[in-house]
Parts: sequence; structure tokens; C-alpha cells
Amino acid sequence: MSRLPAAGGAHLVVLRNVWVHKGGTPWTMALFSVYEPILYLLALGVGVGALVGEVPGIDVPYAAFVAPALLAVAMMNSALEETTNTVYGKLTFDRFYHSLLVTPMTVRGMVAGELLWAAARALVTGVGFLAVIAAFGLVRSPWAVMAVPAGLLTAFAFGAFGLAAAGYARGWHSFQYVQLVMLPMFLFATTFYPVTVYTEWVRVLVEALPLYHAIELSRGLALGEVGPGLLLNAAYLVVFGGVMLAVAQARWATLMAR
Repeated sequence: MSRLPAAGGAHLVVLRNVWVHKGGTPWTMALFSVYEPILYLLALGVGVGALVGEVPGIDVPYAAFVAPALLAVAMMNSALEETTNTVYGKLTFDRFYHSLLVTPMTVRGMVAGELLWAAARALVTGVGFLAVIAAFGLVRSPWAVMAVPAGLLTAFAFGAFGLAAAGYARGWHSFQYVQLVMLPMFLFATTFYPVTVYTEWVRVLVEALPLYHAIELSRGLALGEVGPGLLLNAAYLVVFGGVMLAVAQARWATLMAR
């Protein structure tokens, strides 16, 4: 049987997901994806921001400081939603991916296809949320338009992590452990305050978190603070995502062989 070229049929997985979701428009997808970060922006960025004023040492309104972090978080969550529970159901109970093995599609193509679809969903989320923060007047620099393309690195990194987690999950309850990791990271990875508030040793731990680098990349572009440091943030996400993608592909290959 001939094999599919390039990514082993990844584009077919994307097309299949587009067909399944054809009843929902991109704007509907964006609306549901940005609902939660908008609530955070209103409650903390605008509400608490009225008490905080400008962020010390950064000299921007608190809402403008929080908004790009929530943009990164929104794109992260969109990618994770697509690559954890939904993928796990198709991987174990529906055995959807097993049925694809009778076609020329490869395991590599399945993993890449789901990752591309997760990135596409994250892109819609990013565009939607950027439009929201622009409407609130929280865009501080023309570089902000690059925060969404840069956010695709966030989607890649956390989407790959989600695919690896789905491969190792032993049941639906396993994703509670994912949330056990994601929630503290969301709260402490400088989403709502700068890293300078931490003591030196805590700061080192925070700067090792992947979400910290996603937020720094998004915030740097949104605030116009563009420099070599953003390349390091991007490189971290590429390496983290690459490692997670390799883990996911290896694990899926094992599961497909059963």
C-alpha cells in the first residue's frame, strides 16, 4: 500500500475536523473561546486595574499589562482543549485513530494533523481576543498584531503537551492532574503581576515554566518591548513543543501497535 507524502496525511485529519465542525462558524468558535479570558479581563484587568493604576516599573495601565497575558492563556487553552479530552476519547474509546491505520495514513500524520487543528482553533481564538482588547483600547503598540502569530508557538507547545498527556492518560480522571499543573502555572507565571515581585529563587522556578515564556513573548510584542529576549522566549517554546511532540509520537506509536 502506498504511503501518503510529506506529513503522512496530516492535512486529512485537519479536513476531517473541519467537516465535523462545519456547523459552527469561526466567529462562534471565537466567541466561546474568548468568553473566559474576557471575564478575567473585566474582573481583574479593568476592575482591579482601577485600584492599581499603572504597574510599577513598567508604567502601563494594569489592564494593558494583563491583556496580552490573557491572550497567550486563551490560545494555550484552545490548543489544550482540542488535544486532551477530545483526542483521548478518539484514541481509546472510539479507537478512531486505529481505524485510520488501514489507510496509508501514518501515526506521525495523525499526531501532526491534530496539532495543526489545535493551532487553527487557537488562531481563531487569538484573533477574536485581540479584537476585544483593541476595542477596549488596550493595544499599546503596532507590534501587538504579531502577538497572535507568535501565539501559534504557544499553541504548538501546549498542543503537543496535550497530545502527549492524552497518550498517557489512564482515564478521564487523569486530566485532573493536567489541571493540577495548569492552574498554578496560570496563577503564578506572571499573568497578573511582573516576575520582579518574587524572591530570587522563586523567580528562577517561575522563569522555567513554559507559560511564563508564552506570556513574556505576547506581552513584549503587545507593549512594544521588542528585543533579543523575545527570541529566547520563542526558542524555549519551540524546544518544549518539539520534545512534547516527540514524546506524543512515540507514545501514540506504542498505543497504535496494540
